[in-house]
Amino acid sequence: MHTATAAIAEIVGGIAPFDAVEKEHIDETLTWLASTDDVFRRVKPDIPPRHLVSYVVLVDPDARAVLLGRHRLAGLWLPTGGHVDPGEHPLATARRETTEELGITADFTVTGTAPLFLTRTTTVGTHGGHEDISLWYVIRGRRSATYTLEPREFSDQSWWGIDGFALSDTDPHLPRFLAKLQHALR
Repeated sequence: MHTATAAIAEIVGGIAPFDAVEKEHIDETLTWLASTDDVFRRVKPDIPPRHLVSYVVLVDPDARAVLLGRHRLAGLWLPTGGHVDPGEHPLATARRETTEELGITADFTVTGTAPLFLTRTTTVGTHGGHEDISLWYVIRGRRSATYTLEPREFSDQSWWGIDGFALSDTDPHLPRFLAKLQHALR
């Protein structure tokens, strides 16, 4: 196993599953990582057809809200984030994507620098689907602050409450992420 892949396997193995679905995704991801070093997207949109993503969820823990953007390609309300570049550490991806898409420095003081959540998702979009293995990082924000999402990536943005979240056109795992986040914020 390449050192970059081994580092990712260590990160994935350190995530405590919130539910049976996340446990299944973690177990499948560890099996996948043990079988290949071809885990980074090399060619857009889907080479290799399964690859790593770092989501970066901007959270205001006091207002119990998250900032989502209307992603132009996916047509869904999504957190910021992006594909992990070849050899890049997923935390470095989270920092880079925060700067690129939010124009701020990531503040990991809500749940720490380790990802809170992991998902395996077949994507949707104009180019068809592929499989994203997403590591969900949490960064601190303030609902009262002004953030401008990268307009080439996002057509709109809105804050959404963590409690009673009911948005259908989003990542299918976002409600489960928010449930785990609620638990972490207690």
